[in-house]
Amino acid sequence: MKVRQMIKGLFQRRAQSTQPTRSNEMEDKLEAQPEKIPPVPAELPLLPLKDTVVYPMTVFPLVIGKEKSIRLINDITVGDKILALTAQRRIDVEVSSPSDVYTVGTMARILQMVKAPDGTLRVLVQGIERIAIEGFVQNDPFIRAKVTAKPDTSEKTVPIEALMRGLAEQFQKMVSLTPNMPEELSAAALNIEDPRQLAYLVATNIRLELGQRQEILEIDPVAEKMNRLMLVLNREIEVLELGRKIQGQAKDQMQKAEREYILRQQLSAIRKELGEESDDGSETKSLREKIEKAKMPPEAEKEAKRELSRMEKLNQTSPEYSVIRTYLEWMTGLPWNTLSASPIDIAKAKETLDADHYGLEKVKDRILEYLAVKKLSDERGAGEGTRMREPILCFAGPPGVGKTSLGQSIARALNRKFVRLSLGGLHDEAEIRGHRRTYIGAMPGRIIQVLKRVETRDPVIMLDEVDKVGADWRGDPSSALLEVLDPEQNKDFRDNYLDVPFDLSKVMFITTANQLETIPAPLLDRMEVLRLSGYTEHEKLNIAKTYLVPKEITANALKSEEVVIEDETIRGIIKDYTREAGVRNLEREIANVCRKVAKSVAEGKPAPITVTAKELRDYLGKPRFFAETSVMIDRPGVVTGLAWTPVGGDILFVEASMMPGNKQLTLTGQLGDVMKESAQAALSYVRAHAEELGLNKDFFEKTDIHIHVPAGAIPKDGPSAGVTMTTALVSLLTGRRVMSDLAMTGEITLRGKVMPIGGVKEKVLAARRAGIKTVILPERNMNDLDDVPEELRKEMTFVPVDRIDQVIAKALMEKESS
Repeated sequence: MKVRQMIKGLFQRRAQSTQPTRSNEMEDKLEAQPEKIPPVPAELPLLPLKDTVVYPMTVFPLVIGKEKSIRLINDITVGDKILALTAQRRIDVEVSSPSDVYTVGTMARILQMVKAPDGTLRVLVQGIERIAIEGFVQNDPFIRAKVTAKPDTSEKTVPIEALMRGLAEQFQKMVSLTPNMPEELSAAALNIEDPRQLAYLVATNIRLELGQRQEILEIDPVAEKMNRLMLVLNREIEVLELGRKIQGQAKDQMQKAEREYILRQQLSAIRKELGEESDDGSETKSLREKIEKAKMPPEAEKEAKRELSRMEKLNQTSPEYSVIRTYLEWMTGLPWNTLSASPIDIAKAKETLDADHYGLEKVKDRILEYLAVKKLSDERGAGEGTRMREPILCFAGPPGVGKTSLGQSIARALNRKFVRLSLGGLHDEAEIRGHRRTYIGAMPGRIIQVLKRVETRDPVIMLDEVDKVGADWRGDPSSALLEVLDPEQNKDFRDNYLDVPFDLSKVMFITTANQLETIPAPLLDRMEVLRLSGYTEHEKLNIAKTYLVPKEITANALKSEEVVIEDETIRGIIKDYTREAGVRNLEREIANVCRKVAKSVAEGKPAPITVTAKELRDYLGKPRFFAETSVMIDRPGVVTGLAWTPVGGDILFVEASMMPGNKQLTLTGQLGDVMKESAQAALSYVRAHAEELGLNKDFFEKTDIHIHVPAGAIPKDGPSAGVTMTTALVSLLTGRRVMSDLAMTGEITLRGKVMPIGGVKEKVLAARRAGIKTVILPERNMNDLDDVPEELRKEMTFVPVDRIDQVIAKALMEKESS
C-alpha cells in the first residue's frame, strides 16, 4: 500500500500539467481502486495509441482528440470504464484492421476524465493486465476487439530477487542523473516487491523508442524483461554521465573565460590609469608597427593587415585571437629583405677553405668560381632578368670525408650564417612545407623556421642526408624539396602556414648524400653533384697532423708541448687500427691516444710524452686490421677484386673450387642477380675458349665448380667482378696462382671484352689501403685516374686492358713445378 501511495503521488503530479483541478477527486479514486485484478472479458472497446505504450500496473495520462476516440471514452465512462489499449504501427494511417496495430496491448481502467476548452479530453488510465488482440468485432462508431488475457510469467525466486535489486539500484542511479525526475521514483522502485510492477515502472520512466517500449511489453517471462531493461539502463546511465561530464567541462571553461575577461578588463583599466596603454591597445599597435617595419612584399603585407583587422574585432579570450597573433608574429619576424651585405674577398675565401680542409681541390675551385661570378655580378649590377642564381650543390661521398664541415667552411668563406638541417628518416612533407593553420599547434616548415632564426634571407642551409628521406601516408618530403631546390621556383616558395610567397632564391642550399641511387631522379637533376671520394694515406697523414691532432690535444686539456705524436705513429694508426674512406675513426683513435697521455700527465710523468709507433699496442691494444692479400692468395683459384660501397671502396676475394660432379655451378656469398650473371658469363667464356687457355674442352662434363665470395653476411652485387671471376676460374683450372699484390676490376662480355665500370677512385684508394701495388683496369677507365692523387699514381702500377686474355696474361704466375 505504501508503494501504491508513492506511485499515486507521482502520476498525480504528471496529470496536473494537463488537468489543474479536481486533484482531490482523482486522489480519492486512486485510493479507492481495489488491488484485485478483474477478469478479462471476451470483447473490449479498443483505443489505438500514437507513439506510446501503457503498461499494466501503471497510471498514465492520455490526451484524446479524435472524434471516434472521444465517442469511445464517452460511451464507456457510463459503464465499467474498462477498455483495451494498444499502440498503432504507423501514426499516419487510420486504423481499420488488426494489422494496423500491435497485437499485444493492455486492458486498462479510466480513473479520471476532464474536458479541455479546445474540445479534447484529458484521461487518466490505469493499466490492469496484458492482453492479446485477436481481431476486430466492429469499426463504427468506434472499434471493438476480441481479446484474451496474456498475463506475464513471473515467480519469486532468488535470481529474480537479485535481478530486482540490480534493476532498482540502476534505476535509482539514473533518476539521480536525470534532471527534473522526482526522487520519489527511486524510493518507489526500492520498495516494490512485485517483479512485474518494478519492470513496468522502470519501462514507463526511461527514454525508449516506440518499438522498444512495445518489445518490453511483449517480452515474457518477467526475468527476461528485466534483463532487457538492465541493458537499456546501463546505456542510458553511460550517456547521462558523459553528458554531465561535458556540461561540467563547458561550465568550467566558461567560468574561466569570464574570469580571464574580467581580469583583463581590470588590467587594461589599471594600465590606462598609469598611462602605460593607449586607447588603441598596445598589442595591435605593436603588431601594426612591426608590419610596417618588416617591408613585406605587397601580397604578404596585404594578408598581414587583413589578419590584423580580424584580430582587432575579436575578444582576447577567443581561441582565434591567439592563432592570429601567432601568425602575425611569424610574418613580422621573417627577414623579408635582410641580406648579409658583406663584400666578397676571393683571396680570403681561398685562405679560409684551405685552412679548414686539406685537398678537395675540385670542390674548392667550384666554390671560388661561384664567388668570382657573384662578385662580378654585384659590382657590375646585372639586371633582374639576368640575376645570378644560387647554386644547389650536392656533396656525395662516404662517411667521414668532411661533407658537413665543408659546408661550414663555405659559409665562413661567404661571410654568411650557416644552418644544418638533418633530413635522415624524415617522412612528413609538412616538415618542409609547414602545416595549414586549420590544425591545432600548426607551425611553418623547417625552411621558414630556419630563416626566422638566422634573421637573414641569404644563409647557407645544409640539407644533410638527403639520400635517406623516406615517404609514407603523410606525404613525400622529396617532392616538397623539388620546389625548394629549384632556382626557377623557389623565388615564390609558398609555405602552407604562411600561405604567401617567400623568396628563397638568395639562400645557398647544400645537400649531402652517401649514395645517389636512392635520391629521386627529378630531385637529383636539380643539384650539381660534387663527389668527395676517400682520402689516401698521405692525405690522412696531413689531415691528422694539421687538424685532428691539434684539435684532440686541446679537447683533452693538453698543451702542444706536452705530447708528441710521430708521423710513423699516425701511419700505424691509419694502417692497423682504421680502414675507412674518411677520417672519423682516425680522429676517434687519436682522441683515445690523447686521453691516455692526459692520464700520464695527470699522474705526474715528465713532459713531453712521445708516442712512437712501437708503443701503439700499449695505447690502442692489438692491431685490428692486417694485409689480407698475402694470406689469402696462397693457392690457385683465389683472386683479389675491387668493389664500390656507399662508405667508400673495398677489396673482395673471389675463391673458386672444383670437385667431381655433373656440370653444376654453385655461387655463394650472398651475391645479387647481376653478380650471379657475371659468374655465369665467366664460366661460359672459359668453356668456349678452353683450348686457347690450355684446358681440356670437356673439363666441365664431370666436374662441379663452386665460386664463393667471403664475408657472406654482406650483400654484394654489380658487374665489375666479371674479370675477377673469370681469372679465378682460369687460375683454378690451370693451376697457376695469381700475384698477391695485384687486384682487378671490370665487366666481362661473352666475347671476352672488358667493359668500363664506375667508382675508380674509391676502388684505387681501397687497393692502396690494402697494400695492393698493381691494379688492372678497363682501358676506357684510364681517364678516371686523373681524379686519383698524383702521389698515389706514382706509387702504384695501373695496367689498362681491353680483353680478358690480357688480364690472364698479366695476373697469372707461371705454374709451380711439383
